[in-house]
Amino acid sequence: MNTFKKLHFWPAIALLPLAFTACNKDDDHNPPADKKTTITVENVLKSQPLVESGTFQGTGTPPVILPGQSVSIQFSAAKGEALSFATMYGWSNDLFFAPANPGIAVYDMKGMPIEGDVSSQIKLWDNGTRINQKPGATVNHPGTADTKNITEVKGMDAQGNTYLDASKLVKATLKYNGNSMFTLTLQNTSGGTANETPLSPGVWAVSYIVGGNLLNGAPLYTSGQPTANGLTNIAEMGDNAALYNYIKGITGIFTPLSPILVVVYNGIDNPIYKTGENDRGQGLRLLAQQGNADTLAAALKGMKGVKAVYVLPAPSTKVLLPVINGQAGSKVSQELSVGSGDRVAIATMYGFSNDWFFASAGNGVDAMQKGDISTSIQLYDDGTAVDQFPGAGITQFNLAGTPLQESKPIAAIPNPNAFTTLPAIQDIIHVTLQ
Repeated sequence: MNTFKKLHFWPAIALLPLAFTACNKDDDHNPPADKKTTITVENVLKSQPLVESGTFQGTGTPPVILPGQSVSIQFSAAKGEALSFATMYGWSNDLFFAPANPGIAVYDMKGMPIEGDVSSQIKLWDNGTRINQKPGATVNHPGTADTKNITEVKGMDAQGNTYLDASKLVKATLKYNGNSMFTLTLQNTSGGTANETPLSPGVWAVSYIVGGNLLNGAPLYTSGQPTANGLTNIAEMGDNAALYNYIKGITGIFTPLSPILVVVYNGIDNPIYKTGENDRGQGLRLLAQQGNADTLAAALKGMKGVKAVYVLPAPSTKVLLPVINGQAGSKVSQELSVGSGDRVAIATMYGFSNDWFFASAGNGVDAMQKGDISTSIQLYDDGTAVDQFPGAGITQFNLAGTPLQESKPIAAIPNPNAFTTLPAIQDIIHVTLQ
C-alpha cells in the first residue's frame, strides 16, 4: 500500500478536518439537537487495474491482417499511461509482436501528445512454449512443445533462425484525436521481406496510473517469466479469446473519493447544489474538480438553515481508497447532533474525473432515520470542466492536469455514459446513519 501513501490528489488544506458544528450563531434561537447519530461513508468499489482494453482483427476470413493491410485501435490515456498490445507472428510456432512493457508511450516528458511513427517501440517475442522452426508459410503448427520463459527475439532465435527487426515488419502510427483520445494504426509491412507473415487477431490494454505508478505495468506478458492468462493461444494459434477474457475481467473502474463534505440543515432545500442550475460559485467547483471541500464548507457555514458542516478526511491516506486486491476500502465516520425536521446531505469528488461528484439526491435524507442510505446518493457532472474518460484524461486534476473550463448546468451522469459503464452507485460508495 506504500504506492497509495504517495498520492497527492488534493491540496494539503483539503486534508484537514473542518467541524463547523452547530454553527452556534445564536444558541437561544437554535437550541441543541437532542439526539446523536453517526454517519459513515465508505469506498466499497472493487477496483480494477486496467482502465481500458479491447481486441482487434482483420476484415477477411479468417480475420488476419495480411501484408499491406492495417488495423486501428482507439483509446484514451492520461500522462504516464501507455498502450500495450499482442498479436501473433502468424507464420511461426509461438512468436508474437508487442511493445516492451509498459507499452507504447503516448505523451512526451512535457505532457504533450506523441504523434507519428512509433514502430521502434514494437518488439518480437518468443512465447517459450514451442521449439521454433524456420519461419514461413510451411511452419509446422503447433510443433514441438517447450517450457522456456518469454524472451525477446533480437535478430536470431535459439534455433538460429533469423528475423528482421520488428519495426520493419509492423509499422505503428500514433494520431492524437484531442481530449486525451488517440488512434494507433498497425500496418503489416512484412510483405516482400524474408519474414513475410500475416498478423493474428490481437488484444490491447491501458493501465491506470495512481500516484505516478501504473497499477499493472505488464498486463499481457512479463519478459523473463512464463507465459500466462491465455497469451499462449495468441502466440501459437492466433486465438485472442482467452487473453481477452482475462484482461476484460481486470478492466473497469478505479477511483478514490475526496474528503467527504457533510451538511446538516433544516427548513431549506439541499444547500450544496441543484440539478438544472449552473454551479453557484460557492466552492462546489473546487470540490468537483480538485476534491477540495473547504471553500464550499465555509460558504455553507454562514447559510441560513444550515446547522452543521463537516469535512471528513480518511484517517491515513487522506482520501478514501477503493477495495484493492481484496483489501477493504477506506471509510470515515462522524457523530452528528440532529433534531426533528433536520436533513443530511453529502458530497465527494469522483477522484479520477474532470468534475464529477457524488452527492445526496434531491433534498438529502431525514437525519433521524437509521440504516443504509446509499440509494440516496447519485453521481453528477458539475458542468464546469470538459469531461474525459475517467482515469484516462490529461486535464484531470488528480492526474496532474489542468481542467478545461466549460459552463453547463449540473446534471446526473447517465450509465452507461459517453466514456464507460459504471457499477451501480451503491457498489462504489456506501453511506449509513446509525
